[in-house]
This record gives sequence, C-alpha cells and structure tokens, in this order.
Amino acid sequence: MICWDLIDPPPVPTAMNDVSHIQYLKQRDRVEHYFDRTAAQTWARLTSTAPVSGVRATVRAGRDRMRATLMSWLPEELAGQRLLDAGCGTGALSVEAACRGADVVAIDLSPTLVDLARERARVQLATQHIDFRAGDMLDDQLGEFDVVVAMDSLIHYQPTDVVRVLAGLAARTRHAILLTFPPRNLALAAMMSIGKLFPRGDRAPFIEPVAYERLCGLIRREPGLSAFRIGRTQKISSGFYTSQALELVRIQ
Repeated sequence: MICWDLIDPPPVPTAMNDVSHIQYLKQRDRVEHYFDRTAAQTWARLTSTAPVSGVRATVRAGRDRMRATLMSWLPEELAGQRLLDAGCGTGALSVEAACRGADVVAIDLSPTLVDLARERARVQLATQHIDFRAGDMLDDQLGEFDVVVAMDSLIHYQPTDVVRVLAGLAARTRHAILLTFPPRNLALAAMMSIGKLFPRGDRAPFIEPVAYERLCGLIRREPGLSAFRIGRTQKISSGFYTSQALELVRIQ
C-alpha cells in the first residue's frame, strides 16, 4: 500500500480548499480502515458466490445489476482503451473490462481487497490486461485514461468532495466517467434507519445520500468538469441496496 505520509502528499483537485481536503482525507482513512480491516472478510464473501444472509443477498444482487448497467454503457470491444477501475474492490468489473480487451488499472484503498482481486483475476486468466494497485484513485502517476469507472467508491464522501474528486479524475479522462451515488429519497432514508437495527457488520459504512438534482447542479458549477456533459442515469434498487449510476461524457 502507498503510505502518503512517507512520500509526497496525495494529489487533490485544485478546487478543494484546505478544510475540504482535510475532511476528504479523514473520511478516506475511515473507509480504508473499514474495508481493509473491519470488513475485508465480509466483503470478500459478499462478492463471491458463497451463501450470505438475506440482507447481504439483496446487496449482492443490487451490485451485480449495477455492474451490468455500467458495463452496458461501455462498448463491447474495448481493445486499445485504457480504463481506470477507481475503487476496484475485489475486481469483478476490472475482469469484465479486461475480457473485452481494455487495459485496466484497478486501484483500491484496501491492499487486502486488491490482493483478493488479483487472485480472482488470475483464476479467470485476466491478469495480463489488469494492473492492480493499492492507493488513491487521484494519484496522477496513474496517467491518463479513456474511461474512468467509480462504482460505489464515492458514496462515502460529501457531495462537494465527490464533485471535486470527479474534477481531479476528469483532468486525466479522455472520453467518459461512469460513477454511482446513493440517491437521497424517502425510501433510502427509511432503509438507512432500519439498517441501524441490524448488527453493525451488516451495515454499509459512511453513506452520504445526495439528490440527483443537487449533484447535477454541483457538477454543472464545477469548473473542472466544464468539458463534460451529463449523460445517462439509472437507479438500481434491490432490498438494502440503492444506488444510481451517472454518466459524464467529454464534450467533443
């Protein structure tokens, strides 16, 4: 894992002020701790075919539908395309993109999940097209990409920080950014309240819902995203999983 305290500080979009930067880094550290230590085994099981509880089964089904949605927005043939799987988790989307011919950089804050993703990709003979890394998706040393996909990896941050992170990614993206966010609505609010009744291990951490209209407004007002237009959107609801996909397309 990259230890930012021992080298240069992580790159941050220029629009992010000092207070927001500190807030973003604190939340990033919480997310890393949760997925790399607290819930690594749970997450590994959730993203496998092993039996899981009813709550987690709905999350698994929802994530499968979301991944299929995002992949449906990409060309069937990705040869010659460089794709960043930003927050790759256990690597399912990375493998699908690699199987379509994309050169994939798969990065996640959790070294434990990255190791698992690498092993799963090796079993599926997809590692030759995937560069697995543990670190921050905003690392400018990752280079430029044709497409960036951030599936459920920005849902833990404040909407203003999400947009600034998107601006940082946009500076290195040639064609499109596909992301997901938790849409603010009564149904999601009710599920989050009910979720507090379940054991802590069954809860999703640090979710920050945002209304679609507000997120679009923030995107339109962000100078770093002025070269992108808002494209397709699709909400996926499956029991205790609710997430909305959004496409940002570079204006030609």
